[in-house]
Amino acid sequence: MKASTQRVTSSRFANSDPSIIIGNFPWYEMVWRSLRGDFKPLIPPTSGYTAFAKEWSVPVDHARIARRQHAPVITWLGHVSMLLQVGGLNVLVDPTLADFAGPYGRFGAPRMVPAPLKGDALPPIDVLLITHNHYDHLCDATIAAMVASGQTPRILVPSGLKAWFDARNIANVTEVGWWDHVDITADCHGAHLIDPVRMHFTPAQHWSRRTPFDTNASLWGGYMVEHKSANTGAQAWRFLFPGDTGYSADFKAIRKRLGAVDFLALPIGAYLPRDFMKNMHVNPGDAVQLMLDLEARQAMGVHWGTFKLTQEAFDHPPRDLAVALRERGIAQDKVWLLRHGETRAIPQ
Repeated sequence: MKASTQRVTSSRFANSDPSIIIGNFPWYEMVWRSLRGDFKPLIPPTSGYTAFAKEWSVPVDHARIARRQHAPVITWLGHVSMLLQVGGLNVLVDPTLADFAGPYGRFGAPRMVPAPLKGDALPPIDVLLITHNHYDHLCDATIAAMVASGQTPRILVPSGLKAWFDARNIANVTEVGWWDHVDITADCHGAHLIDPVRMHFTPAQHWSRRTPFDTNASLWGGYMVEHKSANTGAQAWRFLFPGDTGYSADFKAIRKRLGAVDFLALPIGAYLPRDFMKNMHVNPGDAVQLMLDLEARQAMGVHWGTFKLTQEAFDHPPRDLAVALRERGIAQDKVWLLRHGETRAIPQ
């Protein structure tokens, strides 16, 4: 299961390209950028936030997500939060369902599209995947609501992040480093697994920080979920969420080491201003190249249209993605744009 993970020192992690060091921003630069407006949209969406939220939301089909699924089904819960149902498992990724992406879900970047459901209204979650410790991926309020509602999933977190869960007396947490994998084989909350599902932790170009004192003290990355049906003898089906990332050679390495991706949760937002975001967040053009590097059969856009995080307007990522796909001669439906709360079966 274990593979090596690169560190800068005994307590700090690094990107696979050691020349890309992110997170060492002087405090005065962050103050200046905040005052300049780098961390919120410069303009609202064309029709305003209320109309945008209405256009890009649908009610959750609670009856549908309550059913165990063997063939893969995805539900987008906004931003990077998604429920993947495959092989009889309910796999929840980076749940951030509070009104703010910030401490305790009460501070930080405001949510402009209401969460399709709250942390206490989720179906039974078997596996919880956390990609890194930024507040828009690891949400205090959502995790607390899940625990209070009786959820006891198997939790996978990057190296260095288990202590956060230990401090809250949350059990069943496993730390993983890049290229580690964990096999889910036992019965999970009535999932009655027929076939094992393997979770790989994959490299990404990003950084971590939860407080002013823990920059890059825990790792970051993405997850590949691999399901193979022994009964059919078919090739393994692979889902990847690469996590927050800038464009790098990591994705060709993932393709070479783990195989082509069948379904990709593709980050398409939070990319402006480019001088600050380039190394840590792909823009739609970079995202399309990332998708090609992975030889992904199908993708869905995530990391957009939910929180006020960066300069681009909420409705710009779909426009910029459309341009990027057109420039590469790729069909527009290669990347699905789901609405908040929407559930869709994934073709195999």
